[in-house]
Amino acid sequence: MRDIGCSEEEIFSSFSRYKEKDTPYHRILSSMCTRPHPIAARAHAMFMETNLGDPGLFMGTASLEHLLIKRLGDLLHHHSVGGYATSGGTESNIQALRIAKKIRPVERPNVIMPESGHFSFDKACDLLSIDIRAIPLDGNFRIQVDQIEDQIDQNTIGVIAVAGTTEYGIVDPVRAVAEIAKDHGLFCHVDAAFGGLVLPFLDQPVPFDFSIPEVDSISVDPHKMGMSTIPTGCLLVRDTAHLSLLNIPTPYLTVKQEYTLMGTRSGGAVAGALAVLEYLGRSGMRAVVSGCMKNTRRLIDGMDAYGFAPAAWPDVNVATFECPRPPAGWHVSWTRRGHLRIVCMPHVHREMIEAFLEEVGEMCA
Repeated sequence: MRDIGCSEEEIFSSFSRYKEKDTPYHRILSSMCTRPHPIAARAHAMFMETNLGDPGLFMGTASLEHLLIKRLGDLLHHHSVGGYATSGGTESNIQALRIAKKIRPVERPNVIMPESGHFSFDKACDLLSIDIRAIPLDGNFRIQVDQIEDQIDQNTIGVIAVAGTTEYGIVDPVRAVAEIAKDHGLFCHVDAAFGGLVLPFLDQPVPFDFSIPEVDSISVDPHKMGMSTIPTGCLLVRDTAHLSLLNIPTPYLTVKQEYTLMGTRSGGAVAGALAVLEYLGRSGMRAVVSGCMKNTRRLIDGMDAYGFAPAAWPDVNVATFECPRPPAGWHVSWTRRGHLRIVCMPHVHREMIEAFLEEVGEMCA
């Protein structure tokens, strides 16, 4: 740390040089994050100093969090939903498994999940001393439902389904998974961190949410397709009493118990997430999702025309291909099975898709 501070001009001149080293979004095809909507940035700045970890001091911001959870609950077909704003899908998934473990306390707990489950579950299960029993996927990368019951035993505490897998953009047969969980008296969590703000706005939405009675909790991330500022996730629960299972005493705060994982939580990201939903409404979100899905289809058609077949037929705006290498200069990613992976986020405009395909064509010439 400096003995004597420096000027704003010097600081931001230096910061600009660091910022220039970041990859610009117009070359990023691999990320499930995107540029925040301008209204999210404005709302974040307005509430950036508020702390939802001590909500009695910031009652207005706490009311915004409640409204955000209500808006998402209404969208996902549960008007009396419980929940709170997390730092993202990882925290939401950790908390969901904490609830499952509290509901069914056993000596050596295990959880059933598809092989396509996000790596956040590895973290969650490591922290909580839970064994993972991974279920193989079918030919289109969905969980093989008929293999779930074989893995359930007296130590199983929950079953997980994914709505919009990170690698292939696939939605598991959530209803079938949830019914099996219910038959065995198990907690059912749906990881919809990505798909939660895509699927409701499709012309023919795939059932995945609280419209399925056996679904107990859902994770959804506004900082992905909700175009909020980072970090913003949400954990939603059907039964609000489940949150109280996580309570710990907080005697010196304005609330005397708290069920959140994080203590200090900025209200800025919460305000940003709600601002986007309020500003765009269902029609605006539907238009955003429609554009992303059209770009996904165009990308798949274009790549197929060059001989790079899709590795899967996605339910959301993630495209994967049998392609050994991309054109130079584009930031893509690769699945565990070696497939080229591209996410058509809101910043991935049609011009980007056409430019990428043009370079693919040149590469193949």
